[in-house]
Amino acid sequence: MTNPLLHEMLTRGELPRYDLIRPEHVAPAVDQLLADARKTLADVTDPTTPLGWESVMEPLTDATERLGRAWGAVHHMSGVMDSPEWREAINSRLAEVTAFGSELAQHPELFRATKALDAEFKKTPAALRDDRFRARLRALENSLRSFRLGGAELADEQKKQFADLQSRLAQLNQKFSEQLLDSTNATIVHVTDAKRLEGLPEHAVASAAEEAKKRACEGWVFTLQHPSVGPVLQFAKDRSLREEIYRRHAVRASDIATEGPDHDNGPVMGEILSLRQQQASLLGYKNAAEVSLAPKMADSPQQVIDFLMNLASKARPAALDDLAELKRFAATELAIPDLQAWDVAYASEQLRQQRYAFSEEEVRQYFPLPKVLDGLFRVIRTLFNVTVRPVSNMAPLPVWHSDVQLHEIIRDGEIIGHLYLDLYARSTKRGGAWMDDSRGRRILKTQVQRPIALLTCNFSPPVGDKPTTLTHDDVITLFHEFGHGLHHLLTQVGELEVSGINGVEWDAVELPSQFMENFCWEWETLSHMTAHITSGTPIPRDLFDKMIAAKNFQSGMFMLRQVEFSVFDMRIHMDLIPPAAHPPAEVGQSIQDVLWKIRDEIAVLIPPSFNRFAQSFSHIFAGGYAAGYYSYKWAEVLSADAYAAFEEAGAQRYPEVGQRFWREILSVGGSRPAMASFTAFRGREPIVEPLLRHNGLLKAA
Repeated sequence: MTNPLLHEMLTRGELPRYDLIRPEHVAPAVDQLLADARKTLADVTDPTTPLGWESVMEPLTDATERLGRAWGAVHHMSGVMDSPEWREAINSRLAEVTAFGSELAQHPELFRATKALDAEFKKTPAALRDDRFRARLRALENSLRSFRLGGAELADEQKKQFADLQSRLAQLNQKFSEQLLDSTNATIVHVTDAKRLEGLPEHAVASAAEEAKKRACEGWVFTLQHPSVGPVLQFAKDRSLREEIYRRHAVRASDIATEGPDHDNGPVMGEILSLRQQQASLLGYKNAAEVSLAPKMADSPQQVIDFLMNLASKARPAALDDLAELKRFAATELAIPDLQAWDVAYASEQLRQQRYAFSEEEVRQYFPLPKVLDGLFRVIRTLFNVTVRPVSNMAPLPVWHSDVQLHEIIRDGEIIGHLYLDLYARSTKRGGAWMDDSRGRRILKTQVQRPIALLTCNFSPPVGDKPTTLTHDDVITLFHEFGHGLHHLLTQVGELEVSGINGVEWDAVELPSQFMENFCWEWETLSHMTAHITSGTPIPRDLFDKMIAAKNFQSGMFMLRQVEFSVFDMRIHMDLIPPAAHPPAEVGQSIQDVLWKIRDEIAVLIPPSFNRFAQSFSHIFAGGYAAGYYSYKWAEVLSADAYAAFEEAGAQRYPEVGQRFWREILSVGGSRPAMASFTAFRGREPIVEPLLRHNGLLKAA
């Protein structure tokens, strides 16, 4: 096996050999797979090739899937095992892969063949359309839309311009991620006085001591990774320590970053936005927001803004009350008359402890990661009749790091997919939590290609012989990402283009993930996934009851924060349309100005003027959420209403309702419109009341 990228992509039954993939494999593998794909493209568009799914679509899917899986593996390795070598490898072929994507999206003969095939499919009587036929028709319709959004209808000169813009955008997205990671890793907070650690949880102090040891430093070292920053802001009594880490974290990847402006994402953001708007103009849209919404559930940018502002109006009264109470408490109980951004998490935690008589750190002691995973797997088994178990018959495991776990997904006694879990933070790993697909489900002539999901989080790693313990928010994050994984793994669709998450409208893709979060608030679930780190006893019912009482603590402020981010994202893509020649740095500043205007309009908690949040907003500048961040709130309406069906049925009927959820939503993937799937499950279109009720905002409405 000289090149594992080629080996894995040319076989279907085996697992990807992530343990063997190296940066030097990238260029030769990608070059070969690009050549193979181009040859297949020429073959299927040859005038002598008969028009048909098996003669056109299947061979092309074969070729592009091999390329996509290899390139996806490269992107994944770059994201979880970052190094100069991986960066060089991915950037060495980024332009070529992007160019082929544009070539495919604009190919005139392929566009014509797809239109002709779509027309033939639509002649088939409805009575003869089975599930597989409908999935193929949906894939064709999606493909035609992608052609139009990819510039297939443009004049030749404009096609080249569009493709050049696409190539540059791919480079900028990668640069945004790299600069954010570099800036995050460039700065630490070094503490030598133990008094400054007062109030910090034991695990946070131990992690900081371990980090100092790694760096050959005395004392304790806090990084700007979330598992290090979060505990300081929430628990440290030393206000100066909170301020120091907040300031350094808040200016990452900006012109005023602690390490200097070398990693400033401002100009990158500016150029990204300018290029997106240029693409929109070429396609005949008013703005990039309209382009983003073309394949989504929402009809228009204004509809999204109206939806968000309606949520804001319902959350604002509660948010104002939340903030007023927090300021009073900070002044009277904590001697902080001038509440600042670095005080908010700390004061909120102290207020929560006083009001509900428990702390987040107390709760954390009951959530050792192995027990949480067992509890999560129990929920999945109950709801969907699916077993998740570790792969035990393989050595060595084909994983990229010793931290990574590999599980197999079993339904009705059969392995239907695999799941890689990479759960701990590392300096070589980009922040946040996400699910990637390594391989999608597909029905082939002789077998079923089983899906593979990659689930990544950034929890604090274990220290010594003690397992990692999770906050309840961490538990929710784990359930959330598993929801994405289930959407990918439990599909029954056989056409790759609409299998699992593929083909699902982006503003509905968060439905399964946010739906799974609800089970983190059920006694029956938590009682089976907790064990005190010392005594092994499950979480006491009275502590759980306190958590439930505190569930909507500051929910108004939290919802306004999400609305603020969503409106900002939509506004810069619909209103901020800079001339093509405008300097990127000035556009970047304009983006920052829009954010401040949005804050003045919506937020009740205003950050300090030096805050550079936008420069680290990876979702919209390096991810797939551009003019789509609203999807979290949009899909939360769907998920809350879906969970309400379980509430109405009662716990005894969870398996019955869970099977319906699997059948109507998870199993069908993107093979039909998301609204059709939701109404098939719920029996009606979604309503917003369950979301407001779950957030304790019905009274505020």
